[in-house]
Amino acid sequence: MQKKYVLIVAGGKGVRTGWDLPKQFLLLNGRPVLMHTITAFYDYDPQIHVILVLPEDYTAYWSKLCTDFKFDIPCRIVTGGATRFQSVRKGLEMVERGALVGVHDGVRPLVDRSLIAKVYETAAAQKAAYPVIPLIDSLRELDSDDHSHAVERAKYRLVQTPQVFWSDILIDAYKQEYNEAFTDDVSVVEATQTLRPVMVEGSQENIKITAAVDLMVAETLLRCRI
Repeated sequence: MQKKYVLIVAGGKGVRTGWDLPKQFLLLNGRPVLMHTITAFYDYDPQIHVILVLPEDYTAYWSKLCTDFKFDIPCRIVTGGATRFQSVRKGLEMVERGALVGVHDGVRPLVDRSLIAKVYETAAAQKAAYPVIPLIDSLRELDSDDHSHAVERAKYRLVQTPQVFWSDILIDAYKQEYNEAFTDDVSVVEATQTLRPVMVEGSQENIKITAAVDLMVAETLLRCRI
């Protein structure tokens, strides 16, 4: 059986208006967002190897949070780079070849065990997999003359994480030079033109916390799970 890794990317230092901390450290139902995220993967597989990418300025703060909240799930800490691409590349230095490795946004704390299992199982069989969800709202494309036109939303999907790969594939893909077209790990792998990762059905609850309203929605969703 392949060893499993998850690379949880929480290297951002951006602070939204009204927030005193980067969003991965904000409290969600009484615990930092990042602890919910890590726990989701531990609940899926207690043997999974967690690699946590943090801003260099916040590694000591994370250690203090772990002490204060008695959080003892083992994690290997890596300091992030200037971009997400560089952060993932640094994290991959801790990953063995011949394994499965997932990359997950640290601020997606509501990912559930069934979705994690589905993506890892699909990747184990087909080398790479990622979750997507359909668009709900109407979608328009901007034209060059400040106008826009409707596009068929059924042809589009919103991409989520975790994105899971055979580790050799992802390690080799991240040897490329950075390109602005790299919006996620799937786009990095696809640029090698060696593999097309497989889509699986994601979850509407697997939200990414980027604004205050997302934190409120996450609080509500977590209360409903109890």
